[in-house]
Amino acid sequence: MLKSKIEKALNKQIELEASSSQYYLAMASWTEAQGLTGTSEFLYQHSDEEREHMLKLVKFINERGGISVIPGLSKPPTTFNSLASVFESLLEHELNVTDSINNVVDLCLSEKDYTTHNFMQWYVSEQLEEEALARTILDKLKMIGNDKGGLYMFDRDLSLLANQKPSQ
Repeated sequence: MLKSKIEKALNKQIELEASSSQYYLAMASWTEAQGLTGTSEFLYQHSDEEREHMLKLVKFINERGGISVIPGLSKPPTTFNSLASVFESLLEHELNVTDSINNVVDLCLSEKDYTTHNFMQWYVSEQLEEEALARTILDKLKMIGNDKGGLYMFDRDLSLLANQKPSQ
């Protein structure tokens, strides 16, 4: 049985993962409208992955005898200043998710809930990958600068990345 503090923290994480999914969906839509089909494909997939992360939490809470709360969400932005700003926002968002996951892990330890602590280790590892990927993408965008050929290749590479990375 989940302690109420843990259940509340996990439900907060559900909300964060759900809002991440919506946020990345908005980014995908914007990049698609800009003609960046590879980037939008990557971001659509990323949105789906965030939803899967949310569902893992929902199922875990329910399996442990808690009650999952499916949140209402705020509307994400519909426009972005640039492709770089999309990925800067993505990195900033992932850093916030990491902080939230770390807080849940810390709470699990203080409450001696080792089952949930063990479950959360998957999220800790996932966040390392998410942050590294966002930083790599930003580094590539900085290298490209305003080069249209570089942007074309970047967009193509994100399409290839989306097609090779299995859904979480």
